[in-house]
Amino acid sequence: MTRVKPRYEQPGAPGGTTLVCFVRRQRAFDFAWHYHEEYELTLITEGDGTRYAGSTVERYRPGDLVLLGPNLPHTFTSEPTEGVAEAAVTQFRHDFLGPGFFALPQFRALDGLLARSARGLRFARVPGGVRARVAELPHLDPAAQTVALLDVLCRLATGVESTQITGPGYTPAPGSVVRDRVDAVCRHLQQTHTEPVDQAEVAALVPMSPTSFSRFFRGAMGRTFTDYVNQLRVETACSLLAGTGLPVTEVAARSGYRNLSHFNRRFRQLKGLRPTEYRTAHQRPETIRPAGPPPAGEFGA
Repeated sequence: MTRVKPRYEQPGAPGGTTLVCFVRRQRAFDFAWHYHEEYELTLITEGDGTRYAGSTVERYRPGDLVLLGPNLPHTFTSEPTEGVAEAAVTQFRHDFLGPGFFALPQFRALDGLLARSARGLRFARVPGGVRARVAELPHLDPAAQTVALLDVLCRLATGVESTQITGPGYTPAPGSVVRDRVDAVCRHLQQTHTEPVDQAEVAALVPMSPTSFSRFFRGAMGRTFTDYVNQLRVETACSLLAGTGLPVTEVAARSGYRNLSHFNRRFRQLKGLRPTEYRTAHQRPETIRPAGPPPAGEFGA
């Protein structure tokens, strides 16, 4: 398999402006693992899917708002549905308002927000007014965008609860051998995690011995290889539970588990709910879609 590391993106600021705001609208978001030097504020406005950020994999839904710090590898993926996938995205550098701007005493809280975003921030219970302000950013002129973004960041820093997305064991290392290896493994697992996973085969991609790879992965990602594979599989199960009417046994198989009790245990460990409870809480009738044929081959636990 060809090793592919995340694409480095260098967003272009139009007309000499210091930030970029745009609406990303597609039939579906593809897996496009990448990183850039800019902070990225992303509001999901339409569609469900999966967000990959550093070492963490999570489902997203309309209304989800995240702030990702510089050089944090990430991507948003979704599946084609009758609707579309859409997000309002704003990218900016730390000095977009001039060197030392955020060091001013009155912006201490905002500077702390940006510092915490190095591991990504997910915002909870965001007021509708803040979401509306983020959504309108791409439609404003450059001067108004600057003022509105500063307003949004200040409100997020002082009045909205936030949770760091990646664990403390994960530290972005742009351009390093460590990051290149991790990125090759993550891209491979994104494509193959519902199949039997042989750690020795994955280690050979890097290439490393299984023992060395096990130590390397835990040190780089802040979690074991097995824990990361289970996280991928459980998020796949969440997508199937919320978006299809498949029996739980079939959901488990299509997510990579051939042992139902093991699936139930892992799911509850990561989500705090039984699969049936998750389905009841998250399934919307209009999102239930026919499920395609199961992947070929036997599923590993």
